[in-house]
Order: sequence, then C-alpha cells, then structure tokens
Amino acid sequence: MPVSQVSPAVASPNTPGRPDASTASDTPDTPGAEGGRRSRDRDAFFDNAKFLAIVLVVVGHSWEGLRDGSRAVAAGYLLLYAFHMPAFTIVSGHFSRSFSFRPRQIRRLVTGVAVPYVVFETALNLFRAWNTGEEPRITLLHPWYLTWFLMALFIWRLTAPLWRALRYPFTVSVVLAAAATASPDIGGDLALQRVLQYLPFFVLGLRLEQRHFEALRDRRLRLLAPAVLALGALAAYWTVPRMNPDWFYHRYEAQELGAPGWAGVLMTLGMLGCSLLLSAAFLSLTPSRRTWFTALGAGTLYAYLLHGFLAKGAHYWDWYEGGFVNSAPGVLLVTAVAAAVAVALTTPPVVRAFRWAMEPRLEWFFAPEPPSRTGRDRRTAAPGA
Repeated sequence: MPVSQVSPAVASPNTPGRPDASTASDTPDTPGAEGGRRSRDRDAFFDNAKFLAIVLVVVGHSWEGLRDGSRAVAAGYLLLYAFHMPAFTIVSGHFSRSFSFRPRQIRRLVTGVAVPYVVFETALNLFRAWNTGEEPRITLLHPWYLTWFLMALFIWRLTAPLWRALRYPFTVSVVLAAAATASPDIGGDLALQRVLQYLPFFVLGLRLEQRHFEALRDRRLRLLAPAVLALGALAAYWTVPRMNPDWFYHRYEAQELGAPGWAGVLMTLGMLGCSLLLSAAFLSLTPSRRTWFTALGAGTLYAYLLHGFLAKGAHYWDWYEGGFVNSAPGVLLVTAVAAAVAVALTTPPVVRAFRWAMEPRLEWFFAPEPPSRTGRDRRTAAPGA
C-alpha cells in the first residue's frame, strides 16, 4: 500500500528505463503536497491510483473480522488481496526508477521510509501490548503488521540500480520469488518472505514507462476490465472453501502452509499471473483526469500507517461481536466507515498533524549539501517534484 518523494533527473520521455519529466518521482507517496504548483504538476493518474488502492487496503482490513460469517465477504477479501498491494507495489517501483544513491535521495529514503518505519513499528507494538496485556516485543528486525511494506520498500529501493542494470530483471525477480516460496529456511527477519515474493511487482514497475500505463487506458481495455474483475470475484468465491487464504499474504513459505516446495513454485507463478491481470484491470479503470480525490493521493502513507491502530483496535475492542455487524447491512456499514476513514486520513489536516513522524527534516542529522549540488538538483528536478 506508501512513501516519500525524491526528485529524479529529467530524461527524455522516450528513453527506456528512465523517468519522463511529466510523471517522474521516486515514490508513489508525497505526503504534504497539498496544493500550489507542486500539486498541479503531479500526474493525476498515479495520485488517483494510489488513493483508490489505499481505500481498498483499509476496506480490506475492515473485512478481516467479517470473513467467517460470510463467504461473499471472504471472497471479496481474497479478491482485494490478489491485486491491491501488487498494484501499489507496481506504482512504487515505477516511482523508484531514478534512484541512484544521490545524497538527496538517501536523505529522503531515511526520512520518508526508515524513520516512519521505526516510529510506527514501535508505536504499533506498544499499542498491541497495551491492549493485550502482553510484554512489548519491539524489534526493528521483525516488522509487524503494516510496517512490512516500509521495510520492503527500503530494501527494494536500495536494490533499484541493480535491477536497472540486469538484462532480464523481471525473470530474475520471479525466480527469486519462487525460490523464496519454496524455501523453509527464510524466517521472519526483515520480512524477507514478503520482500522477495512481492519483488516481481516492484521490478515490473521499475521497468515500466509512461507509455505502458497509457496503453492500459486504451478504450478497449477499459471495456474489458470490469469483466476481468468480475471473473476474479467469481474465482475468489469458488476458492474460499478450497484454498488457504494465507497464500495471498505472501508472508509464508509453502511448507508452513502444508504444501511441498514445488507447490510453492507453482503457486507463485499462478498467483503472479492472476495478480498482474487484476492489477492491470484496476489500473485500466483508474481515472486519468483530476477528480475530487486526486489531491488526497499525496497522503496515502498517512492513511496506510494510521489506519492500522483502528484496524487492530476493532479486534481488541470486540467491534465485530454481535449479530448486526455480520449482517448484510452491517457489512455495508463497516465498508462505508472504513472508506470514510481512509479518505479522512489522507486529508491536509491529518498530513499536517503527523508530518513530524512521516516527513521529518532531520537537518541536525545530515551534513549540509554543498550549494553547487543543491543548485544542480534544483535545476534537474522534474516539474512538480
């Protein structure tokens, strides 16, 4: 589902593997970019995609406690997990194309990814301990709940220059994902299972150009996309009683799910194909024009991390107990509330209130940049960066 922005160098729109000036940025999230020239110059399509994806993430978490009472909800939950984080990861990879270890990029990686990871890994674990009575288990090497994505993004972005240098990066990433799924030796350290199993989506996004996303918005594909999502929903409904949903979380190896290693390889390939097809359908239906929620796409990291307290709190505080919440009207109400929460957490007041944790400047921590470098970065930054 989210993170900070690093200004890339301007490149020709037709240069393979390089960002074009109209959409370039090093991450899909630019918290705090609420208005002015910076907001106007952002690509509306990507902000719309980020916003819609984060709404689906929040809604999906709200359905987690309702799955046992409804096969339809369980199917919707599987459908969302099949594409919302893959699509978000693809966009994250696309916005990491120009990462090349420039000092300014390293600063933004630390302040926009590493610092939020430390803050929320600590805060969420303390929240869990306070509500459950358990001893706090805070370790930065074992991401818990939502923070896995920040750890993954940190690792993926550091390896971005490597993937740009390889001849067949997507093929290599798929091999690594399949090998990870089949390996019983990869533990929970650094969320490596998820890092590797989601890696193909990041690498694909890293290699995609603006023209590829424009091709997804072809009228014929947009007409076909609803049918693809509908077929995905039917497949998910059929799958509910027949498949362990933990496969869709990409955090376990095959052996832990009771399957042999070779089955993990096949599942990796099969789910990769399904996720790419559904992600393409989702992105095809994403509006490319400015909408009422376009500007909110800059605050997706805020919604991603902050909603975790409510999502976990709903379980701790027994909000899913009772008959009404498991009825059809109750499910609709929970869905509407979750969507409203997602919208609220991307708004400018929330961004301003939590910017200290999401986008700290940390000027006391970093050495000042030489004036010549600062000027050059400013001259080569893409419009709206």
